Amino acid sequence: MTDANAPVHTRALIIGTGFSGIGMAIALQQQGVDFLLLEKADEIGGTWRDNTYPGCACDIPSHMYSFSFEPKPDWTHMWSFQPEIQDYLLGVTRKYGLRRYIHFDAHVDRAVWDDEELRWHVFTTGGAEYVAQFLISGAGGLHIPFIPEFEGLDEFGGAAFHSARWDHDVDLTGKRVAVIGTGASAIQIVPEIVREVAELQLYQRTPAWVMPRPNNPIPPALRRIFSYVPGTRAALRAGIYWVHEGVGFAMTKAPRLLKIGELLGKWNIRRHIKDPQLRRKLTPDYRAGCKRILNSDTYYRGIADPRTTVITDGISRFTADGIVTADGTERPVDVVVFATGFHVTDSYTYVDIKGPGGEDLVDRWNREGLSALRGITVADMPNLFFLLGPNTALGHNSVVFMIESQIRYVAQAIAATDKAGAAGLAPTRAAAERYNARLQDDLAGTVFNTGGCRSWYMDAHGVNRTLWSGMTWQYWLATRSLDLDEYRLIPSN
Repeated sequence: MTDANAPVHTRALIIGTGFSGIGMAIALQQQGVDFLLLEKADEIGGTWRDNTYPGCACDIPSHMYSFSFEPKPDWTHMWSFQPEIQDYLLGVTRKYGLRRYIHFDAHVDRAVWDDEELRWHVFTTGGAEYVAQFLISGAGGLHIPFIPEFEGLDEFGGAAFHSARWDHDVDLTGKRVAVIGTGASAIQIVPEIVREVAELQLYQRTPAWVMPRPNNPIPPALRRIFSYVPGTRAALRAGIYWVHEGVGFAMTKAPRLLKIGELLGKWNIRRHIKDPQLRRKLTPDYRAGCKRILNSDTYYRGIADPRTTVITDGISRFTADGIVTADGTERPVDVVVFATGFHVTDSYTYVDIKGPGGEDLVDRWNREGLSALRGITVADMPNLFFLLGPNTALGHNSVVFMIESQIRYVAQAIAATDKAGAAGLAPTRAAAERYNARLQDDLAGTVFNTGGCRSWYMDAHGVNRTLWSGMTWQYWLATRSLDLDEYRLIPSN
């Protein structure tokens, strides 16, 4: 008879079942490494499971925003909507038989390295314990919704929810709806809901650069060509990739070139917005790319709708019936949608990780700033890997490309450990510090750091801890092979 509370042992433990977790699981499966996946929810998908708000879609073309080893030639739109991306991930999970390795409703809240066992002990909020040689976080940075601490919010009597926790039981028909935020989610939500609400109040702190982008369905004939004519889908993917890398060159090497995009963004405003005062409100005063460049052919149409009011005065407080802005105006509201983004640069604080000697990783990162060698491994933390870790997000191309580079790197690290007959490996302090010093030097001249805006890319000290400093092919080169000179092997007991 087995003890239901006994720890579960595996060689590799993967946290999360979005693109990162699923991709890592497939790589380990092919490598013959025993693994399990822990998923906090009751279904796979990560970002594409959680975000079901009206109009939710990807802002990178799907032929690029998908696994290179698992192409889908029949995407129905160039920029696919959430249901199709989630179906893609469900299909990949099914094809590789991953469900038998997934433990659902397993929300990890702490992990402890045992110096004697040379193993990670991982605990969930439900009280389960897992023991693993390798711990791989595929949690990402866009999964903990951020809602500002507004005065009086707990007194508000209407419905209020974050865009990533959309309440589909709330009927917006004929309601006065406030959307707070004008980022990537808001520009998709606004044109979708404005047609059914009585009034839409859009609270804008900083306008975004929004480029025109028609997203018509891909004709069935073209989808058949991608399916049956060899090389056509791959050629499209390559074309998409290099166009986006061109934008990446401007963002990281020549920000002055982004003036071309700004002209396009201003034209996009002019063609939809006739009121000069409203145009001024919607025109950013910072360089395009400093915040994420957004794409939509419908956002400004939604703003131009007479039911929409753009409010740029800061929110002072909530009342039981509405929102009061800094100028003293109170506007009645029935429903509030927070399109206010996620905890990114502080997302690491939500899992307690203690390494050798009981060192608290959260405390270290609080003192020294969030950093990792190649965004994947952490100095003196054995067998701990982050996918989409510090400074590996992008402002211009597909993060799935970055994820695949990291998956290959992690798989090489595990193989190198096994080949050496070691218990594990950890990067040296010197290697990690050299890498991150170069990284921050490279970031210094990018538009992300010099564009004149305040963005979620920066931590509380104004240091960019989020984005990669160059183009994705450069990251591919930097991670194509594991350099054991940067690591210390940990001998088996």
